[in-house]
Amino acid sequence: MRAVAYYRVSTDRQGRSGLGLEAQKTAVQAVLRPGDQLIAEFTEVESGKRRDRPKLAEALRQAKVNKAALVVAKVDRLARNVHFLETILGGDVEVVFADLPQVSGPMGRFILQQLAAVAQLEAGLISERTKAALAAAKQRGVKLGGFKGVAVDTKLGTQALIEKADERARDFALVISDIRASGISGYTAIAATLNARGIPTARGGSWQASQVRRVLSRVS
Repeated sequence: MRAVAYYRVSTDRQGRSGLGLEAQKTAVQAVLRPGDQLIAEFTEVESGKRRDRPKLAEALRQAKVNKAALVVAKVDRLARNVHFLETILGGDVEVVFADLPQVSGPMGRFILQQLAAVAQLEAGLISERTKAALAAAKQRGVKLGGFKGVAVDTKLGTQALIEKADERARDFALVISDIRASGISGYTAIAATLNARGIPTARGGSWQASQVRRVLSRVS
């Protein structure tokens, strides 16, 4: 089998899903058999709710051109929307899920649709519960947007920010490692490649050489 790997990480859900970039790479490698050829890998930093994902579109094009299968680690890494998943599954590219390697054919597609439906329902319920809780708090007179008159241990918040930044740095470092493996070196060249791939910085901006250096220093 020829394969094109697609990985997706997001700033808001990656920690809760427990499936970071490194874990996705491990899952994809585990499903590949001796003799299979991984011809390309694409990494997207985007929410699973969005449909306009340039890296996914590029991965699908590469798979179609090379008559390869698109391999992803888990159903929700590809889509959390049933209709979007159906669109992909109804295309010309075979999709292989590392967590469900034996699922194929009409029954397999049905199972995948149900899994995507559950993920979509879960996301919707979480959103509704959050909105309801905020509305109830507002009716009770709670001032939203911050804690008022409550002593807060700022060290805990600072540590959480540090851990989140470290996690993001590790994900970016893996992408940078892939870029270096392709023969591209130097902070400026790596930054240009990240921008060309459409991968934003942790704050959603464009990469500069200094930012690449800081990421690599953080994980060294």
